[in-house]
Amino acid sequence: MTAKHVQVQLGEYRGVFAFHCHGVECRRNDYVILEINKAAEFGRVVSDPGKETGHKKTEKIKGKVVRKVTEGDLKQIENNRMKARDAFNTCLRKVSERKLAMRMLKAEYTFDCGKVIFFFTADGRVDFRQLVKELARIFRVRIELKQIGVRDKAKIVGGYGVCGRELCCSSYMHGFHALSIKMAKEQHLPLNPSRISGVCGRIKCCMAYEFEVYKRYAHNLPRVGEKYLTAEGKGRVVDVNILKRTLTVELEEGRQVKVVMTRPGEN
Repeated sequence: MTAKHVQVQLGEYRGVFAFHCHGVECRRNDYVILEINKAAEFGRVVSDPGKETGHKKTEKIKGKVVRKVTEGDLKQIENNRMKARDAFNTCLRKVSERKLAMRMLKAEYTFDCGKVIFFFTADGRVDFRQLVKELARIFRVRIELKQIGVRDKAKIVGGYGVCGRELCCSSYMHGFHALSIKMAKEQHLPLNPSRISGVCGRIKCCMAYEFEVYKRYAHNLPRVGEKYLTAEGKGRVVDVNILKRTLTVELEEGRQVKVVMTRPGEN
């Protein structure tokens, strides 16, 4: 029998991990107190109840759920948020004084206040060793400076996409998909960065979970520019609609005809 576990968003800005939850009944969106390497943390349950009854052998268990948060825990979390804002402003000032090429984003205290984590972006490697020492002297806790990428930045900052909806990464996604320009090509999208890029400047995450559908529907469809034989004669494909599986073919005399292809699985 596999041990019961749930997926939990660690803290406010960190990743999603699996945690044992023996004897603790928690549901999606519940805030819980966690134990990781004998340290206390907090997080939000992001898996649906009853969905996570075991874990893959390759999935590492981060720690265990101790309990659901109490009123006292919520006050502690809010107090930590206020402390984190003050810590962030102090760090921002020290970075400016030292003229470090870092763009600070957020700060977060662990639940037990044993460590404060500063998130930042940078174009390259930054030597922040002296900054860490100075911050440790000021706050008298462990300091972690965490450099993140532009996709993680978008997840933390949040916002809305061109579709009008909240960013996928900051609303429901637990992790990032592997993305490539091939996904845009397979979906016959114009390779214009402004059309296929999200607010982070990388290829839109939605292309990853639309990719397989487009790939299946594009099966046996000719590409634009290819020769194609229609019932009215030979021509050249000038447009392809993958989802509708229709072709626009320009015949040799210049007239255009539309051809409807059968869907995958249809006779």
